[in-house]
Amino acid sequence: MRATRTRRLAATVLAAAALISACSDDTDVERSDEVTTTSAAETPTGETTTPEAEAPEIAWQSCGGAECATVAVPRDHDEPDGATIDLFVRRLPATGDRIGALFLNFGGPGAGAADLVSRWPVPAEIRERFDIVGMDPRGVGSSTPLDCGLDPATLYSVDPTIEDQGDEQALLDVSERYVEDCASSRPELLPHLGTRDVARDMDLVRAGMGDEQLSFLGYSYGTSIGQVYAELFPDRVRTMVLDGLVDTAPSGIETAVAQAEGFERALQNWADGCPQRASCPFDDPIATVEQVIAAAENGISSSGGTRTLGPGETAIALAYPLYQQSLWTSLDAALAAAGRGDGSGMISLADSYIGIADFSIYFAVSCLDSAWPRDTDVFLAAADAADEDAPRFGEAIVNDYIRCALWPTEPDPIGALRAPGAPPILVVSGTGDPATPYESGVTVADRLDSGVLLTYEGEGHTIVFQDNACIDDLVAAYLVDGSVPSDGATC
Repeated sequence: MRATRTRRLAATVLAAAALISACSDDTDVERSDEVTTTSAAETPTGETTTPEAEAPEIAWQSCGGAECATVAVPRDHDEPDGATIDLFVRRLPATGDRIGALFLNFGGPGAGAADLVSRWPVPAEIRERFDIVGMDPRGVGSSTPLDCGLDPATLYSVDPTIEDQGDEQALLDVSERYVEDCASSRPELLPHLGTRDVARDMDLVRAGMGDEQLSFLGYSYGTSIGQVYAELFPDRVRTMVLDGLVDTAPSGIETAVAQAEGFERALQNWADGCPQRASCPFDDPIATVEQVIAAAENGISSSGGTRTLGPGETAIALAYPLYQQSLWTSLDAALAAAGRGDGSGMISLADSYIGIADFSIYFAVSCLDSAWPRDTDVFLAAADAADEDAPRFGEAIVNDYIRCALWPTEPDPIGALRAPGAPPILVVSGTGDPATPYESGVTVADRLDSGVLLTYEGEGHTIVFQDNACIDDLVAAYLVDGSVPSDGATC
C-alpha cells in the first residue's frame, strides 16, 4: 500500500507512487541533444556466479534540468548476450567535488525513481558531492513497463474478508482473471522481474557510469533492492542506507501477517491520539472503526448516490492514512461521515490508493521474491488465522496476495541475506512504521554482517530526508564522509 503527496512521502510498499503517478508520462522532459557519453568501464569482480553482461555505454541527454538515458540490459541476466529490455535512468550531476553516484529507490514494487529524483528534498551537501541517480526498475514507469491485470477498482471491489462461499468465489474469480491476463500478455517477461534482476540492472548502470562503487539510499521495497545488491556485489558498495526495512527472510504469508500487525499498531496509535485532535469526534475510535467495517459488509451509500462503500474499499481506506500521521485527520472525517451513513470520504481515501498503485508489477515482483502457498485453501486458512492478532487488517492484507497462489511463474525467494564483505550498512527503522514494522529493521540490522541500526522514534513510513534533522545529519555524515553512527543510536 502507498501513501500520498506530502513532504513526507511514504516510500513503500508503495509510497512514492503518488508523485510518480503525476509525472510518469514524462511530459516535463524535453529530450534534446546528447550531452554526455559515459564509456563502458571494466567491471570489478563481484561475489556472484551469474555471468555478467558488459558494461553499457550510456548516452546522457538533457531532460528537464537533469540528464536522462535509456540503457539496454539483458532481459535474462543468465543470458547476457540474449534479448534486451530498456531501462530509463535520470541523473542530477553533482554540483561540486564529485564522490560518485548515489542511487535512490523510493519503494514499491511498482514505484519508479527516475522522475522523483528531481523532486526529492536531497540536502545540498549531498547534491554537491554525488550524482543523484533514479532508475525506473524493469517493468516500471518508462523501463519496459509491464501492463497487465485488471482495473484496480475492479480488483478491489470484492470482499477480501470471507464470510461465505460467495465471498470466497468472488475473490478467487477476480484473482484468476487478473493472473490469466498477465500470463497471456507478457509471458516472456514475467520470470525476469524479480529483485535480483533489478539489482543486476543497477550494477550495469553503475558500471556504465564508470564508477567502481556506488552509494545507495533505498526506501521500503528499495531496502530489498539494497540488500540483494550488497549480497551479490559487496565490494561494489561504498555506502548504503536502508530506510523502512523489508525483511527478505520470511515467507510471503509471514511478511503479510507482520505488515497487518504493523497496521493494527498504527491504528491503535491513531486511536490513542484522538483526544489531542480537534478533528477526532469519537468517544471510542476503535469501536467506530468496527462499526464502519460491519456496515460496509452490506454497503454504505455515498452522498452522490453513485458509489457504494464495500468491504474491499474499506480495508484500503483504513490502511492508507496510517502511512502518514498528517493524514490522520482525513481518516477522522471519513470515518465520522461513514458512521452517519455517508461512505464518500472512505471511498475517496480508497480511490487515492487505487489511483496511484501499479498492481501489475507489484504482484509480479511480490510473487517472485517470496515463498507462497500454491494451494488457495491453504492461503485462505492462513488469512483467516491472521485475524487473531490483526482483527482489522489480517485477513484483508493476507488475502490481497492470493494472486501469488495462482501466479504463472514459480517463486524464486530471496531468503535471508547477510552481505558478507560489505562495508557498514545503515539501517533506519521507525517505531511507528505501519508498513515495514520496526522489528523488521532490528532483525535485518542484526542479520547483516555489517548492519548498523538507527532508530527513529515516531510515526509514519520512512523518515530519511523528510524533515528530521537528527536523522538527516547522521545520514549525510555517513554518505559523505563515511562516518558511521553508533549501532543502536536513536532519534
